[in-house]
Amino acid sequence: METVQFAHPMDELKNRLRHILNVIPPHSKIYYIDYPVHGNGGDLLIMKGTEAFFRDHRIHVQARYSVLDFPDGLAIPKDHILVLHGGGNFGDLYPAHQKLREKIVADYPGHRVVMLPQTIFYKSQAEFDKTAAVFNRHKDLHLYVRDTLSQEMAKARFKTCQVHLSPDMAHQLWPIRAKSAPDKELLCFLRTDIEKTAEQERLEASGKGDYLDWGTLFNTVEHKSIRVFNKMMQKGSGKLPLSSFWGKYTDYLVNKAVNRFSNYKTVQTSRLHGHILSCLMDKPNILLDNSYGKNASYYRTWTGGIASATLMADPAGK
Repeated sequence: METVQFAHPMDELKNRLRHILNVIPPHSKIYYIDYPVHGNGGDLLIMKGTEAFFRDHRIHVQARYSVLDFPDGLAIPKDHILVLHGGGNFGDLYPAHQKLREKIVADYPGHRVVMLPQTIFYKSQAEFDKTAAVFNRHKDLHLYVRDTLSQEMAKARFKTCQVHLSPDMAHQLWPIRAKSAPDKELLCFLRTDIEKTAEQERLEASGKGDYLDWGTLFNTVEHKSIRVFNKMMQKGSGKLPLSSFWGKYTDYLVNKAVNRFSNYKTVQTSRLHGHILSCLMDKPNILLDNSYGKNASYYRTWTGGIASATLMADPAGK
């Protein structure tokens, strides 16, 4: 068997996404469900990578729905595949998205359902058991996970679900070219939410570098625009193609992130997609773990072989 040689580890990660074509073949007709309508740039990068994957492989999106506007009792042709957005909201930390995921699986037992690469985390084993009870009644369910720990948990609980290991969908965007030569030293792109750690707080006390998170990267007007889209989605779009308008606006938001990252020689981040965006730009970056090990697990599974990337305090080393 011939071994394929890749010029860069990121080429290999992008190529690995092609395994998804085994369950969503080229020319498939799909519904893309649970795409993000908020200001988390990581989810926006995942969405842009997902849409690029669909275009690159001639997968035909017949309709798009977010968690805000997916209707009850929606009739979907049996030959259409239901494809759910990937990311890190699988579990009980973000219940609205998990409830939609379980509703799709329960309400469409005759359709193929594909969940794009996720990280799994549950605080409550009882909630994990509830998810398993729903999933185990479906006969054509496929879950892609982003790390080996999630893979082990899913295989142990989801007996009828096909579980596949895959990199994050944002890797489809490789390569992203920097918009300018860097003129600043260090960007500290650090979480400000429930997933930050004591290690990050000690780092913040040092005061080195410029500090940003997704919430401070986007300005007041941009956050207001995001809220307007969110409210309009909740009310119903009527005849307006809101998903198309949102797609154009998020092109602008993602481009702003790329521009800002381009200004720095090095990125230090506790955001998984701060790390992935840096890797997509082949920019030196140092990754801190989050509160439940998602970042370190992803690094050890996928990005540890990238020369420009380092995991802070990794006991195994590079």
